[in-house]
Amino acid sequence: MKLTVLKQYLNESIGHVSKAISSRTTIPILNGIKIDVDSSGMILTASDTDISIQSFIPAEDNEIQVIDLKQSGSVVLPSKFFVEIIRKLPAQQVEIEVKDHFQTTIRSGSSEIQLVGLDPEEYPIMPGIEENKRIQIPSDLLKTMIKQTSFAVSTNEATPVLTGILWTITDGKLKFTACDRHRLASRETNIDTEEGMTLNNVTISGKTLNELAKILPDQNTLIDVVFAENQVLFQINSILFYTRILEGTYPDTSKLIPQFYQTEIVVNTNELIDAIDRAYLLSREDKSNIVKLMMLEDQSIEISSTSSELGKVTEELMTSSMKGELLRISFNSKYMLDALKVMDSEQIHIGFTGAMQPIIIRPNENSSLLQLILPYRTTG
Repeated sequence: MKLTVLKQYLNESIGHVSKAISSRTTIPILNGIKIDVDSSGMILTASDTDISIQSFIPAEDNEIQVIDLKQSGSVVLPSKFFVEIIRKLPAQQVEIEVKDHFQTTIRSGSSEIQLVGLDPEEYPIMPGIEENKRIQIPSDLLKTMIKQTSFAVSTNEATPVLTGILWTITDGKLKFTACDRHRLASRETNIDTEEGMTLNNVTISGKTLNELAKILPDQNTLIDVVFAENQVLFQINSILFYTRILEGTYPDTSKLIPQFYQTEIVVNTNELIDAIDRAYLLSREDKSNIVKLMMLEDQSIEISSTSSELGKVTEELMTSSMKGELLRISFNSKYMLDALKVMDSEQIHIGFTGAMQPIIIRPNENSSLLQLILPYRTTG
């Protein structure tokens, strides 16, 4: 194998695929990046068995010659060094030559690096996708939906299915749900689907979706999402991102959402974030993260937290509206801040069905996003 490639294109592709490399893999060859080159271009592949990413570099791009191919071939190069070396090369052209026993020479400017390559035949074959269902979704919307839900997945590997985000499709609506038993986040959007298409019990790791979000374009690019029996494939321009579906049945969380509220308030989002953030400073020192919210007769709320060693923070905030019973409620301030920071609305609506019932937070303008937090029982 022998070729010259533009460093900018190679660097970008390596950046995409290296997100699939795990230091914890038990298969040594998966510590490498597989390179396949032929007359059409170069394919880079990386995998940790849970995620597999392929990135294609075309031989030509908008009349720019990206790859000058002398001899096609394949090799697996150790990612730890390959990623760093390519980034630090001095010239814009990178020459890669693979000789007997996969001994690889990389030249750029005055630099020459020798790497011991591995046999690409030993690299696991990429998962075969037998398409069951396919949807298209704009990349910026997908990125937003991941951001608004992924923080609520469980970090406890004892229940693997809760470490993921549940994808469901009914009546042309795609819904993401994440729940770690203390809080829940859900986001819904309309999408174009084949008539009568439904999707149930497809749960994708939250960690994986956060990695996907890093390579999703910010602009409104349509992403193809292909669902197979136990795999999902995301097609993003020249990148193929494969991930497996988590095993297990996602619990029915619909029963957690109350149908009516005993008390409702509407409040400025940023003002509430700032007030809870200040109270969080003290509650964090006390290692409890507990902040209290008390509703007052004059349509205001009091946010407070106490530290046995440091003292107390109290702050009053006017609501835009308040109706129902006056309540006093305690909650985990970090969970509340996580939920509030992904609200894309100037005002938020918070619904309560009692001091020990779930707190429901929504943007005041729309109902496609919902956050749920369980309150804490405190003495006094």
